[in-house]
Amino acid sequence: MNRRRFLGLGASVLGAGALAAVAGPSAARLLVEGRPGRLLSSELDLPEAFQVPLPVPPVLRPVLSDATGDHYEITQRVASVEILPGVRTEAWTYGGTFPGPTVVTRSGRAAMVRHRNELPVPTVVHVHGGHTPADSDGYPTDLLLPVGSAAPPRPAPMADMPGMPGMPQTEVRAVVGERTHTYPGKQRAATLWYHDHRMGFTGLGVWRGLAGFHLVHDEEEDALPLPRGERDLPLLLTDRSFAADGSFRYPVADPALVEPGVTDAYMNGVLGDVVLVNGAPWPRLDTDRAHYRLRLLNASNARLYRLALDPQPAGGDALVQIGSDGGLLAAPVAHDAIEIAPGERFDVVVDFSRYPAGTRVRLLNRFGEDRAAEVMCFDVSSRPVDDDARVPERLSTVEELNASEAVATRDFRFRRSRKDGWTINGRPYRPGHSLAAPALGTVERWRFSSDVHHPVHVHLSHFQVIGRNGEDPGPWDAGWKDTVDLRPAEAVEVLVSFGDYAGTYMLHCHNLEHEDMAMMADFTVR
Repeated sequence: MNRRRFLGLGASVLGAGALAAVAGPSAARLLVEGRPGRLLSSELDLPEAFQVPLPVPPVLRPVLSDATGDHYEITQRVASVEILPGVRTEAWTYGGTFPGPTVVTRSGRAAMVRHRNELPVPTVVHVHGGHTPADSDGYPTDLLLPVGSAAPPRPAPMADMPGMPGMPQTEVRAVVGERTHTYPGKQRAATLWYHDHRMGFTGLGVWRGLAGFHLVHDEEEDALPLPRGERDLPLLLTDRSFAADGSFRYPVADPALVEPGVTDAYMNGVLGDVVLVNGAPWPRLDTDRAHYRLRLLNASNARLYRLALDPQPAGGDALVQIGSDGGLLAAPVAHDAIEIAPGERFDVVVDFSRYPAGTRVRLLNRFGEDRAAEVMCFDVSSRPVDDDARVPERLSTVEELNASEAVATRDFRFRRSRKDGWTINGRPYRPGHSLAAPALGTVERWRFSSDVHHPVHVHLSHFQVIGRNGEDPGPWDAGWKDTVDLRPAEAVEVLVSFGDYAGTYMLHCHNLEHEDMAMMADFTVR
């Protein structure tokens, strides 16, 4: 998109006032280029690609299973991990690993996860994509303070951050040491993930390691002939930068970690120069000539990926999408490439029998430059194997929401302002001030519009995309979503159904630097 076309779209979609609010040389460059973030280079030599075997995060076993459900325990703690070969990196972890252990649950069965905080900082746990009661959702001021902390303090960052004018202590629902989150399981099979959601410090917490998979299974998915076992792979994609001593490099605004956010140069997002998959740099995997299910998660702070296989198999359509954020699609959708924004998930099936034995298949990032243009590789084996997996023509019965059922239409404008930084509807985040109050059991039409690039995430409820810029949904909008990718000067319409749980939830940009710099809003289901 050239600058003239962007400004023309901007005048119609955003209005002149919104464009003026983000004017200036650096903002203009970001608007024209369309992709967020600034590269933070590592200070040590980086390894060659495709040398490290792909690790798979361990599955967390319940400590107790009874009539009430399955009970899990996770200790958040500092750990020394090997990410770059031969280099130790201090990480904030769930259970001592990066990524954290994978929590596997069943639809219709409750899961209770008790977190214990042995880190040096407060945390908040959010299951991204979880259909969750408000008190377990991970509201950004529901702090879990470290073991041994004093009584919950009034958090100074909220008083000092522009647009975050401090709250009475009673509004900070902090507990010391341990907190149990209850997930009732009222949702279909899906690839979810959990991560830190502490107000003002989400970007730092995730960057330092606080992320992991949360998978939900159900009978409908079990009945399909999809790849299973070792051929069902969760792939957590991140990018990181490293200091000379091997530690994570991140441009915090305040090294004492009192003031939130990042330095001004990185307000539009932090990009690392090392691409990690499941915590390993540019890994490799030996694959059978068989079908594999790849659960792709973009857990990066700000980096966008356009994922494609190289070489493409004869006939193309290498990535057969079977699922989105909220679970299975009604029918598979074939792609040559997939664009995935921070927070989004795509479940795809790749048939490696379409490649000759001995082929090295690279997973590339067409949006990346230099080392960030490669993600991982698959080395196709010559050994004979059995493979009875396939992708059926119909995957699931997906309820389609009807726009005529919407009882309200709401607009949410994601903008940068000169005065307040990143805003929604002209306001930086104020905890406890809801921008919407949908009624429990109703459907609403929500319209999101952007200045620069914003992946928009809605808590509690999945939604269905019904249009982009007044036209049909895009090629990667199918199925139930909880995160939608807004490009510069774009407007997207979605239908949201509010079921089961009342309470205060959030919508926000999932560029974590935007989020930490106040691009969040509350909504309260009544």
